[in-house]
Amino acid sequence: MSMTPRPPIPSFIPESAPFTPEQRTWLNGLFAGLFGLEDSVTPLSAAEAARLLPGLVAGGVATAEIKADNAAAEDDGAPWHDPAMPMPDRMKLAESRPLPRRFMAAMAQQDCGQCGYNCNDYANALFGKSEKRLNLCVPGGKETSRMLRELYQELESAPAQTAPAQTAPAPAPAEKAPASPVRAAPAPAAGPGRSRDKPVQATFLARRRLNKSGSQKETWHIDIDLAGTDLDYVVGDSFGIFPANDPDLVDAVLAAIDAPPDFPIGDRTLREELTDGVSLSPAPDMLFELISHMTGGERKQKAKKLASGGDPDGDAASLDVLAALHKFPRIRPDPEAFIESLDPLQPRLYSISSSLKTSPARVSLTVDAVRYEIGTRVRHGVCSTFLGGRAAPGSKVKVYVQRAQHFALPADPSIPIIMIGPGTGIAPFRAFLHERQAIGAPGRNWLFFGHQRSQHDFFYEDELTAMHAAGFLTKLSLAWSRDGKEKIYVQQRMREAGRELWSWLNDGAHVYVCGDALRMAKDVEAALLDVIAEHGGRTPADAATFLAALKAGDRYQADVY
Repeated sequence: MSMTPRPPIPSFIPESAPFTPEQRTWLNGLFAGLFGLEDSVTPLSAAEAARLLPGLVAGGVATAEIKADNAAAEDDGAPWHDPAMPMPDRMKLAESRPLPRRFMAAMAQQDCGQCGYNCNDYANALFGKSEKRLNLCVPGGKETSRMLRELYQELESAPAQTAPAQTAPAPAPAEKAPASPVRAAPAPAAGPGRSRDKPVQATFLARRRLNKSGSQKETWHIDIDLAGTDLDYVVGDSFGIFPANDPDLVDAVLAAIDAPPDFPIGDRTLREELTDGVSLSPAPDMLFELISHMTGGERKQKAKKLASGGDPDGDAASLDVLAALHKFPRIRPDPEAFIESLDPLQPRLYSISSSLKTSPARVSLTVDAVRYEIGTRVRHGVCSTFLGGRAAPGSKVKVYVQRAQHFALPADPSIPIIMIGPGTGIAPFRAFLHERQAIGAPGRNWLFFGHQRSQHDFFYEDELTAMHAAGFLTKLSLAWSRDGKEKIYVQQRMREAGRELWSWLNDGAHVYVCGDALRMAKDVEAALLDVIAEHGGRTPADAATFLAALKAGDRYQADVY
């Protein structure tokens, strides 16, 4: 089917405005997407655009790449900020950039907050040496920590005149104040329970299995009591949990190094350190360095290769601490040196799946328990199986609230919202729905949810179907990948409902995506681009500009992991 060519994008930005030609072109496309949703809409004049521009920038419509100072253009943008992009490709894109930007490129690009920063802020903190820890990026794992170590060595050996680059780091997009989301008054950054560095003790209440019998998955609804913690949260926030390692794994490590569990490590015992002080997966480079000093011959060479990121036997990716000790049996490291060679046990973040308006003094999480086999051993996700099995009701857990910077409901409750969250990605959207229902929000709500089997994996089925039957959940689009011969995913449901989806977008709907960053989120974005192009009558380039405008205006927000 042929399409009538769209007229060229009008010029909203006067030539005298303090932008580069590339920035002016981008802004013209942005304003076209914001104000030219229909061909009948009269574009703003250049004078009107110039008058509105300062307010739009302050309100968060313009991105952090827009700067009046063209001298700072070198530090603009982060084309590597894509969690699906391999590390070598990210570093290639950043190789000509200043060191702080290369630090950022080494991160996992998820802006997940587990390190206590977003990716850009963590990079700037390392460059400015206000943060010394190089292993805080949980999603990036060993690959990120290795690259950060290389870059930090470069920083340490750099001449003093490179330091001024620190004085004007490019602000991360996450620093931009959201244009419309509802936010509570921000808590003091240093307050108890407000950061990973100052957790508080909360009470583990209960867990219940969300999958029905016959499911191939193990997903839990977790409830934690906040009474006495002085913690609160806003829907869209995440909750940090400090887990404990599996006691059976701790016992196996103690046996492998043949050390007494009560060996003193500072004012703690070796068992206590192995239980909640250090990570037992994956095996860090420092452990292989320690092993290389304790053995000789071919074993020494293997350990040295593993310590430098090599893979002499093709099994490096599967080596946790216990597997590393089994690979080099009969070594007996000094317990203190052994603990020093291991990484600290990091907290894990989970999207909050409750609202304080419906569950006062309580927080709920939706957690997939991770279990998998490598060889003859069953491996366990440290925090997911802690919450899904080892934490006892009534026990205390160390927790904190991680404030969301770019994932929140619109301030106007009449604005329609579109939520796309397969699997545990439903967590924040359950919270959104509870919140909107509690305040009587008149805005329409559309949820796309999917999983493997409708009979076994329809999380919160009773709640969602009741909301849908009552008309509060305006549309409920479901996708099941194992119910029939054809695998159906949420992005297919989006394309099938493309005309109505475009209508909602044209009515000002906000779009939210939660879930897997490497596959689902990219597939959803591709489907949304197809919908915009087909039903909005736009070329692929225009559709991309329109989506960029949604993102810049906080009308497209993602919580990915």
